[in-house]
Amino acid sequence: MSRKVVRTSKFRHVFGQAVKADQCYDDIRISTMTWDSNFCSVNPKFVSMIVDASGGGAFMVLPLNKTGRIDMSYPTVCGHTGPVLDIEFCPHNDNIIASGSEDCSVMIWEIPDGGLTSPLTEPVVKLEGHCKRVGILSWHPTAHNVLLSAGSDNVIILWNVARGEEVVRIDSIHPDLIYSACWNRDGSRILTSCKDKKLRVLDPRKGTVLFEKDKPHEGSRPVRAVFVSGGQILSTGFSRMSERQVALWDPNNFGEPLTLQELDTSSGVLLPFFDPDTGIIYLCGKGDSSIRYFEVTDEAPYVHYLSMFSSKESQKGMGYMPKRGLEVNKCEIARFYKLHERKCEPIVMTVPRKSDLFQEDLYPDTIGPEPSVDADEWFNGKEAPPVLISLKDGFVATTKTKEFKVHKSLLKTTTASAGSQPDDSGEVQSLRKEVKDLKAALEELTKRVKELETKN
Repeated sequence: MSRKVVRTSKFRHVFGQAVKADQCYDDIRISTMTWDSNFCSVNPKFVSMIVDASGGGAFMVLPLNKTGRIDMSYPTVCGHTGPVLDIEFCPHNDNIIASGSEDCSVMIWEIPDGGLTSPLTEPVVKLEGHCKRVGILSWHPTAHNVLLSAGSDNVIILWNVARGEEVVRIDSIHPDLIYSACWNRDGSRILTSCKDKKLRVLDPRKGTVLFEKDKPHEGSRPVRAVFVSGGQILSTGFSRMSERQVALWDPNNFGEPLTLQELDTSSGVLLPFFDPDTGIIYLCGKGDSSIRYFEVTDEAPYVHYLSMFSSKESQKGMGYMPKRGLEVNKCEIARFYKLHERKCEPIVMTVPRKSDLFQEDLYPDTIGPEPSVDADEWFNGKEAPPVLISLKDGFVATTKTKEFKVHKSLLKTTTASAGSQPDDSGEVQSLRKEVKDLKAALEELTKRVKELETKN
């Protein structure tokens, strides 16, 4: 008689916990745009959220320690003329953030160390190449200053941010709206899901399709997909009966999924977040009040359900902290920043352990902030795996954060903004002259009035 043995896993008892009320970010008007992006981006220094703004688009960048109620007058980043749809911090410089907007542009911003003291309206670089709104942004994981953007014009552009120029334009592959686009671990592949119900694995520099899967999910609602360990692909979508599904694929054999599981019937798109160090995939549904998490392994059924974190309020967006921003002495393996209607609430995922010593099995060497190749080298064909760091004593920046340098001679935006200063001073001088003339005219009139009064 064979007894069913329970699968052993060190992540079986992972539990999620919301932080105390005083550690949340309160009184923030989160954007009400109906767009399926995360609306939030975090790193070990800052948390950033897209907020409602009148007459344009704005997002807020707060230092992590600035918790509690946020003043209504707190400065925002507000240079876009249309609503902001996606934001993402640069993985190689914690002070750089990119934003994509309905005004068809991508802007790169530099946030000062202590956070903003006045509204930020001038980007470091403005990237223009899309003719419709830009809804997806993704920085290259290993190459410095390489950014992917995807717009509603069904075009993917790879930018060399430091030069402010587009290098690769992929515009003939997607016949319809692109739902998601992401890199693999070393940035040698791009994975996209599209409204034409196809998953595609692309060669980023050539802009060619390497693998393609038609109808990974039968339903017509948006599909999301990410690379997981070993080059496999995990997708979330809907069945024909509008049930939410999660599936795992091997791109070398795209015929049948390795596994396909039905979760529930809900209309929210599932946003997947994969942690390559632990093999855990977190699924956060927009409009849900829960985060489900699964462990991805090499043995059938490959995607093992672990547990679910539930709360009362639904989430409007979700930020995911990089590994180097976690508290390793508390066995924290993930931290999410959940957006409510009026606040942002951190949720901590922990593996319960009795010892407070560093747990090596939970924290293998992870991706650090140091890029392994330069933008020009990468576009010329150089590949490099990510530079890994140990978290044994918590993350400490050993090298100075890779500085964000802009080649001014090549950048129209910076030269234009630098060149506009003399014009400004010329305008000021003409205004001063006008004021002087008006004052003289006023004195003349006052004199005449006095003369007339004395005559009468």
